[in-house]
Amino acid sequence: MVVWRRWIFPILMVLVFGAIAAALVKIAFFPDPAEASVQPSAGIADTVVPVTRGEVVNALSLPGTIARDEAVTVRSEIDGTVTAVHVGQGQPVAGGQVLFTIKQSYPEKNIDVVAPEAGDIATLSVVKGQATSIGGELVTITPARYHVLSTVEPVQLYRLVGAPSEASVTIQGGPAPFTCTGLNVQVAQDATTSVRCAVPTDQMVFAGLQATLGISIGTVSDVLVVPTTAVKGGAVTGIVWVDAGDGSQPEERTVALGASDGSVVEVTEGLEEGESIRQFVPGLAAVTEPVCYDDGMGGQFCEEPGWNW
Repeated sequence: MVVWRRWIFPILMVLVFGAIAAALVKIAFFPDPAEASVQPSAGIADTVVPVTRGEVVNALSLPGTIARDEAVTVRSEIDGTVTAVHVGQGQPVAGGQVLFTIKQSYPEKNIDVVAPEAGDIATLSVVKGQATSIGGELVTITPARYHVLSTVEPVQLYRLVGAPSEASVTIQGGPAPFTCTGLNVQVAQDATTSVRCAVPTDQMVFAGLQATLGISIGTVSDVLVVPTTAVKGGAVTGIVWVDAGDGSQPEERTVALGASDGSVVEVTEGLEEGESIRQFVPGLAAVTEPVCYDDGMGGQFCEEPGWNW
């Protein structure tokens, strides 16, 4: 027993603690290659969707404003002298109402100038005794006509191709929805794009009212459709990426496009029903969460998303 206590047990303890120390040194400074390899805990998958058949309702709902039509200018058609002014600034007038009288010099006669339509006198540029000449501006009338004006993004003009000449107008707290006519697109000098239509004369509206303009462009049924996110380009033609399903690189393919509702778009040429395509255009879809890796020492390090697929 004395030999065991003095020699055997101490030697065994030295060997055990030596083995533990060696193991700790190996783990700390010589990690196993298989354990130290970086293993991603999050990945990027190329989501694909099938080409299916469906219905596309091409309709726009646009915020708009009720506004008075532009002023109408009344010009002199003769040379003469104003002998009487029958209206005043800001006065409402009816269509055909006499505004002022001009005495023509030759042949000498009095001519009444009348309002071309109902409205309010916006500017009055004549006084009694004033000489007039052909083409001279005499008065402007703000007509008793209204329109709905809605500003749109220029890219939406593609969706307005083939739009009808009518639209539905809804005024919150106002009359029942009604139809406006003469729908057209306007582009101002500053490149602002807007849609405008005329309010029927029998509708009671006021300038400044907020309205919603509903434009129904058309509906197509039983057509091939794909998500708009899958198409590079959005009108007439576009590019999609077709997935063969065998792990190979997707095929870039040009397609012809039809109607769109903003979420899906009709494909008229270039794809067959059942084919699979990428759900997102390459470069537009990215990882939204950090990608984290095992650092081989019991911890993790993470990278912020910054690459596109």
